[in-house]
Amino acid sequence: MKIQQIKGGVTTPKGFTASGIHCGLRKNKSKRDLALLFAEKSCNAAAAYTQNKVKGAPILVTQQHLANGTARAVICNSGNANTCNADGEEKATQMCQLAANALHIAPEDVIVASTGVIGQVLPITPIRDHIGELAAQLSVDGGDAAEEAIMTTDTRPKQVAVAFELGGKTCYVGGMAKGSGMIHPNMATMLCFVTTDVDIDMALLHKALLAGVEKSFNMVTVDGDTSTNDMVSVLASGLAGNPSITTENADYAHFTEALETVLVSLARQVAGDGEGATKLLECLVEGAADVQTARTVAKSVIGSSLVKTAMFGADANWGRVLCAIGYAPAEVDVTKVDVTFSSHTGIVEVCRGGAGIPFSEETAAAVLKQDEIDILIHLHTGEASATAWGCDLTYDYVKINGDYRT
Repeated sequence: MKIQQIKGGVTTPKGFTASGIHCGLRKNKSKRDLALLFAEKSCNAAAAYTQNKVKGAPILVTQQHLANGTARAVICNSGNANTCNADGEEKATQMCQLAANALHIAPEDVIVASTGVIGQVLPITPIRDHIGELAAQLSVDGGDAAEEAIMTTDTRPKQVAVAFELGGKTCYVGGMAKGSGMIHPNMATMLCFVTTDVDIDMALLHKALLAGVEKSFNMVTVDGDTSTNDMVSVLASGLAGNPSITTENADYAHFTEALETVLVSLARQVAGDGEGATKLLECLVEGAADVQTARTVAKSVIGSSLVKTAMFGADANWGRVLCAIGYAPAEVDVTKVDVTFSSHTGIVEVCRGGAGIPFSEETAAAVLKQDEIDILIHLHTGEASATAWGCDLTYDYVKINGDYRT
């Protein structure tokens, strides 16, 4: 029942093509800004959305379109969030109609997403003028172009695919994501589009997605700001030929593991590409009384600005970790807490039983100068654990967001 990570993305599963072009929404003509994902047949579909009360118009339209649990295409633009606009839903609906006309499908079968600046009216003309070109470029090799088209302040693409077997059939799950700033549970400023060729009941697909999001994107924070346009969607073509998953059996468990693997990989990529970031931070909380406590503590630590700046400066200021644990809304006996920092260069224990212990500052600095750092916390009150991801907080974060609109 091995899950193997392979090269690929949203077009790796059977039945999917993608494309991405520059249509003129962004001033930089070398930057793609319009993406399309298309399935050769109707798919069972599900999505999870931001919990911000202010929601982008594309989310409102997509929620309506996914009410029946099916979809066949995704259209997404970057450069403009289409949020807080009087004509937002009208424009999002028009994007679906334009995609539907080009693909000869119903507009209700289209998922729509937008990312970029909030509060600026979305021009529909560039999309209308280039939708034919976008559809014409659909191909199984179009995943890279589609990924580029959904990026904003991202510095690198975020894609992943896995292969596994169900009932003797090779199955795939692939995904792409964007996200760099305004990242905070729940979910994180990001868009994520996942595909699979597994044959699975739509209700179970939705349940698997929500469970996977809870362990991945809901455990990521970059800057404490929850976006208005977050969306994770999944399309299942059913073309793998596996025995249809209609109950929570062993095949369902294996599929959820594969889906979670993809979502966690993309979540880690988002955290590591935080705006201005130089380091990926992973906080593992063990020994918690229950999973919710472990998650709450992990997110509190990974979201602490003081912890983030200490990691940027390679400063083993473990007191900031204890502080973040202390204000987390969870029951924790701080007299039992152990804290350890680690990276590929080594491990340094800095706190035991809620108190500091002697350690080498030089060794700690060497551990914390690496580009991936683990913050290991043991609460010694139970058996539950959870992991959260984030990044350091640097000077460049302020520079990027100080002139974001320009």
